[in-house]
Amino acid sequence: MSGLVVAMDGPSGSGKSSASRGVARALGLRYLDTGAMYRAVTWWMLQRGVNLEDSAAVAARSAEPVLVMSTDPDAPGVTVDGVDVNGPIRGPEVTGAVSAVSAVPEVRHRLVTLQREIIAESLPGGGIVVEGRDIGTVVAPDAPVKIYLTADAEARALRRTAELDGTTVEAQKSAMARRDALDSTRKADPLAKAADAVELDTTPLDLDEVIAEVLRLVKERA
Repeated sequence: MSGLVVAMDGPSGSGKSSASRGVARALGLRYLDTGAMYRAVTWWMLQRGVNLEDSAAVAARSAEPVLVMSTDPDAPGVTVDGVDVNGPIRGPEVTGAVSAVSAVPEVRHRLVTLQREIIAESLPGGGIVVEGRDIGTVVAPDAPVKIYLTADAEARALRRTAELDGTTVEAQKSAMARRDALDSTRKADPLAKAADAVELDTTPLDLDEVIAEVLRLVKERA
């Protein structure tokens, strides 16, 4: 598996995070959650009162937050300016605002550059599983293994509702539909399936089955 990059893309609730960590553990690879990076920048902007509807204001401050990522699949995480934000970035305020921040080209340029640096640093140690929305198309277009996870709206909403307190399946369906629309129609690096990615519908599969199928695809393609 030396030098291997596995690109895992797909919308929220498709199973990317759990499957990516499981695959990384099974193969002895590092793991990078690129979505956590956009959430961390969003949290930082909110803490400083930046108007997230003003893309110029977001762009002007996009270089300020200092992000450090843990790529251990057993202990993934992110700090911003030395502060552990793994809990706060999963809250509803950040979730509702992250699409606006991640649509700003200056934010994307900075984080894609950082993501590529992390990938390059991981390769001498074996490789990395990278999950997000533009990994196979933008961040690592030369990755030998590209997988696009999908699931129907009901399954995705059920999974997300099980992870969060104080929400409902219908609320999650609505929130996911909104975010899917924003992420897939933004001008900068929209959510999209790479032409050479394998699409895997996780609707009928449990986590172990998803991981097993991804491992099969890695063996086949890498």
